[in-house]
Amino acid sequence: MFDPTNPIPDWTVSTMQRVAAEPTLAEAAIRYANLGIPVFPCVPSGKQPLTPNGFHNATSSARIVHGWWQRTPQANIGLPTGASTGVDVVDVDVHTGGNGFAAFERARTDGIAEGWGWLVRTPSGGVHAYYPAAPDREQRSWQVPSAHVDFRGDGGYIIAPPSRVEVNGRNMPYEVIAVATRRPEPVDASRLRQFLEPPRRTHPAPPSNLTQHGCRPEALARVVALTAEGGRNDALFWASCRMVETGHSRESALSYLMPAAQHAGLPDREIETTINSAYRVASRLGPAGHSGSRVGPTPPTTAHSEAAGP
Repeated sequence: MFDPTNPIPDWTVSTMQRVAAEPTLAEAAIRYANLGIPVFPCVPSGKQPLTPNGFHNATSSARIVHGWWQRTPQANIGLPTGASTGVDVVDVDVHTGGNGFAAFERARTDGIAEGWGWLVRTPSGGVHAYYPAAPDREQRSWQVPSAHVDFRGDGGYIIAPPSRVEVNGRNMPYEVIAVATRRPEPVDASRLRQFLEPPRRTHPAPPSNLTQHGCRPEALARVVALTAEGGRNDALFWASCRMVETGHSRESALSYLMPAAQHAGLPDREIETTINSAYRVASRLGPAGHSGSRVGPTPPTTAHSEAAGP
């Protein structure tokens, strides 16, 4: 519902402070709208949109916003991010398994995320860092769960102050905790994502011309070592089955394949589990017959799932 003919809101670093000071959510929502900032209602004490098309229904029409909050006075305020509102948000999460503060601080120290305009503390104890949207490029929303940091840009939204969300039975607010004293600058979302989640090391594809039986342990180890992520567990399981076929003990397989799998990036526990599984399966089926049938999976291009394990 955002009208593209309207100009992008002209944010200042004090805008959020002024809106957050409104005594009610309804008055804050109308204040956003009067500033030309599109908003939409979300469930009270929650984050789910109340509009049929979510953030796509956001509007800066004070009349429509008034009607929404007249129906649900305690509705939280949803704020689309990206081009429609002129702000992007880096969401520093706090979970039981960790938080994103260390990663965000490293990015800020490296000059990647230092240009925020204001910081909002979230009900979970995390932070929303607001940046002016880059006027010359689209920056889509993304998540990096391993770093506990998300980016809310085009195609996303956040819950804005003074909304409140229930956490552990308590209704906690979104609070403005810091305002920049220098001119805010857009964040380069692609650069930030690459910093938080560097490309993983890849290896050349394994050779495909190994003979079906009689593979030397050194050649099997080389296949495992050179297999890229996504096929490493398959390659290890396949190589272990070949070791069984050619009469090698489990200890022999470990001595050859453990270092190779470590080089490929598999953790020790997963390596041992995979080799043990291959030896159980292959030993139960017995040696390969003269027809050329194989024990275990065919070469490491099959769909044996690395994540699921053997």
